[in-house]
This record gives sequence, C-alpha cells and structure tokens, in this order.
Amino acid sequence: MRGNIAQLMQQAQKMQENLQKAQEELAKLEVTGNAGGGMVNVTLTGRMECRKVRIDPSVLSDPEMAEDLIAAAINDAVNKVNTESQSRMGAATAGMPMPPGMKLPGMF
Repeated sequence: MRGNIAQLMQQAQKMQENLQKAQEELAKLEVTGNAGGGMVNVTLTGRMECRKVRIDPSVLSDPEMAEDLIAAAINDAVNKVNTESQSRMGAATAGMPMPPGMKLPGMF
C-alpha cells in the first residue's frame, strides 16, 4: 500500500513540474490571429496579453468593417492560444484527466 502512495506522490510531483514548465512556455508563446485575408493582424501572448495590432490602412475607411475585422482577428488569436494551451497542458498531465474546475497552483 505504501508503495502505491509513494508512486502516486512521485507521479503528482512530476506532473506538477511538467505543468510549471508548460506554463512557462505558454507565457513566452506568441500567436497571431488575422481576419480579412490578413488585413487585420493581432498578436497575443500565451497569457492573452496583446503585443501587436496591425491594420491595413484601406480598412480604416469603413469604421464598422474595421471593428468587425479587429474583433474577428482577436477571436482568431484567442482560439489559437486556447488550442495551444490545451495541447501543452494535456501533454504535461500525460493525458491524465483533471476533474472539472480543478486548478493547480499557478494556472491562469
């Protein structure tokens, strides 16, 4: 029985180390979302911080279209960050399912 508990503790420690490493990698990650065939580009970090926005000047002549394209580019970037985050966190937990709502220390 003690061997099983010790083994589980070692696995939990390893998983925590892997999660911390994945979080550090995500913090350095930058993804670019775009819309309008590249007319609007938004770059976000893995922590959802905006690093850069590029808007083609031709878009600015139509404010409503510019707003829609900016929103679409942000959504595209957020989806890319979420996909990458899920992939890296899944790899860090070695496919071990986490109970719904469970957050480990340091998770954003």
